[in-house]
Amino acid sequence: MGKDMMFQNIRVYWLAFVVYWGIVLFGYDTGIGGGVVAQDYFRSHFGITALKGQAQVKKANEISSNVVSVLQAGAFFGALGSAPLSAAVGRKWSLFIFTIIFSVGAILQTVAGGSRGLGYIYGGRVVAGLGIGAISAVSPAFVAECSPKDVRGRITGLFQIGVAIGVMLSYFINLWRIPFGFQLVLVGLMAIGLLTIKESPRWLASKGRMAEALANLSYLRRRSPDDPTIRAEMAEIEAAIEEEREARAGLGWKEAFFGKGNLIRFVIAVVIFLLQQWSGQNSVGYYAPQIFTSIGYTGTSNSLLASGIYGIVKVVATAVFVFFLADTLGRKLSLFISAMGMGILFFIIGALLKSFPPPSNARVGGDPPPASKAMAAMLYIYVLMYSLGWGPIPWVYVADIFPTRTRHYGLAVASASQWLFNFVVAKVTLTLETNLGYKLFLMFGTINIGGMAVFALLIPETKGRSLEEMDIIFGTVQEDQRRADIAARERVLAMDAEEAPSDHDVDQKV
Repeated sequence: MGKDMMFQNIRVYWLAFVVYWGIVLFGYDTGIGGGVVAQDYFRSHFGITALKGQAQVKKANEISSNVVSVLQAGAFFGALGSAPLSAAVGRKWSLFIFTIIFSVGAILQTVAGGSRGLGYIYGGRVVAGLGIGAISAVSPAFVAECSPKDVRGRITGLFQIGVAIGVMLSYFINLWRIPFGFQLVLVGLMAIGLLTIKESPRWLASKGRMAEALANLSYLRRRSPDDPTIRAEMAEIEAAIEEEREARAGLGWKEAFFGKGNLIRFVIAVVIFLLQQWSGQNSVGYYAPQIFTSIGYTGTSNSLLASGIYGIVKVVATAVFVFFLADTLGRKLSLFISAMGMGILFFIIGALLKSFPPPSNARVGGDPPPASKAMAAMLYIYVLMYSLGWGPIPWVYVADIFPTRTRHYGLAVASASQWLFNFVVAKVTLTLETNLGYKLFLMFGTINIGGMAVFALLIPETKGRSLEEMDIIFGTVQEDQRRADIAARERVLAMDAEEAPSDHDVDQKV
């Protein structure tokens, strides 16, 4: 990525930074659930430490899974509900509304305590989930619609960096007593940032507001509206929208799902998130302290430190991939390499845990045995492999494939399915970990290699293709027809540019 190109797209990067600040919330909010419940002050406050033996484990697992999973339940409905609002008022203002909803949920969680117990936490998590689910659906669509095609994978992939940073923050802030309250700082920064960015040119064009769309596109690209590259991109946007409008007059949910070429896109979007959620990452990520404890890292300090390192590795690996490899390797190859690497590492971890289980009489907080350190190292390499493909690429890919007029429906369904599978994983992980032991890692390894690697080979490549070219890839329109439509729109834009008086002409007349 050249320095000149970086600065040419600086406004798009700023937009992505602001919009994806909500995705930091996504990662942070999912990370604090399991971690907070693992803390001594939480367990003491809500009576968990008063129980002994199996009763204590059962209640802790139940509360932990509830605190994590009710967020996903709210997020599922938030993602589905985001589509009509995003279509009606635009990407920018719908995100602003959802930050307000999230703030209400964060306040409810923060004030929980005393007579206001777990009910406030559960209720606040549901409300926050509504906001975060909607943000997760609207954000990638907004960023993809504003990004130039040659760096769209890199910019859209910032989504996963936001998730990773949020999770990493949660691991460290879990050590304090303010993890719920810190959400208000993050969402406040996002709300302020949203006031500094422009609306999506593609959404404006889909609403017939062509002059505003052209102005915003030229602003984001830092070029004149008369620049040939701006006219060419605008012509492609207009041609695709006009074709779609003619093909899907009176668009609704039925047409969005079953219109020509759309059903396969929805199927891909749902399956890619089904596989991502069952990759094993969320099970490790949500309950990192408990997972590290299960492989021999006893004591709160040991397990939280190991979790913190896990979060740092995830952030660094994701950043390296997004900035240097996302638009080089391509979507398919990244997903395939990532799946194979994760699967192999999970089989190694499962074999180590079977052969060298942590000693039952280990000193709490003591130095972990060599086998435990080896398993931790494998988990760190595992999250590196996850960050090279199945972490960022599903969001990039799903944001790629849907046409402008149905993108908000596509991202709403994709995000909702992600949260639904997320909910299931969050709810059952601790039970599976308790009942399966080492077999849990073998199960995830099988899913990685048998499902995810195979799926990666079947989907079409989208690297380097414009959003409007997705209709050609999925057979909605013929390539020669699209070229003819673009040429026609370019002629219209060129005529409009010639007829419009320039600033120089106006000055001469004055």
